[in-house]
Amino acid sequence: MGFLPLGQQTEYVSEYDAGLLYPIARVNKWSEMGIESEHLPFYGEDIWNAYELSWLNTKGKPIVAIAECRLPCGSPNIIESKSFKLYLNSLNQMRYDSVEEVQAIIERDLSKAAGAEVTVIIRDVDSMAALVMLTPDYCIDELDIDMDVYHPDANLLKTDRGVGVTEERLVSHLLKSNCPVTNQPDWGSIFIEYKGAKINHESLLKYVVSFREHTDFHEQCVERIYIDIMRQCQPESLTVYARYVRRGGLDINPYRASSPMVLSNDRLTRQ
Repeated sequence: MGFLPLGQQTEYVSEYDAGLLYPIARVNKWSEMGIESEHLPFYGEDIWNAYELSWLNTKGKPIVAIAECRLPCGSPNIIESKSFKLYLNSLNQMRYDSVEEVQAIIERDLSKAAGAEVTVIIRDVDSMAALVMLTPDYCIDELDIDMDVYHPDANLLKTDRGVGVTEERLVSHLLKSNCPVTNQPDWGSIFIEYKGAKINHESLLKYVVSFREHTDFHEQCVERIYIDIMRQCQPESLTVYARYVRRGGLDINPYRASSPMVLSNDRLTRQ
């Protein structure tokens, strides 16, 4: 981790440099969680929103925009977040003919770093105002729990006996973990949709809170939550979707699901 840009003092260059992107292999963490890279137990994407994207048009006038980038969860690599920010900064003084040209460049460079096809959508600043997630989901945060475990413990997860097959979508805004490079806090909301034996809500809230002192990247936290729920509760179907608060002009929103799907990029009010 000592070589990652996130933990270093860095010069912010303003000349295009795709070499600034720093890939991190997923396989090491998968191996730790007992996941075989050849047989992933989930589908999904990592949705990145980049709020600090700018370049010059051919007359030298600045253009500002927001990029939505989708990395497939099966890509060999994730991309270290500060390296992504530095890469975007390298576009600041470059002149391009069109939004489409910038989009194609970013797609090409991210795909090469991730080792799989990444899709990019560039939006103007005003269009993001419409992307707000308003959900009728049941929020479990008001449950009265006693808590003294702040590292993930799958044994906290319980199902309610005597309850038939249940379908529900639950949300908690109490997800918090720490960056494995800087130890800075990462704040998020977690959406859990499943069908199967009813998951005890108090136990699920305790499990979510148990990530509070955990150190991992966003993507790895979501995968751990998915794997633990699958192993402990054995639902017929499961989707785990985290929306993280932005840091450094980026928010990262991974989702993992038991069947193929494409989730929208509607955001939360605190994003």
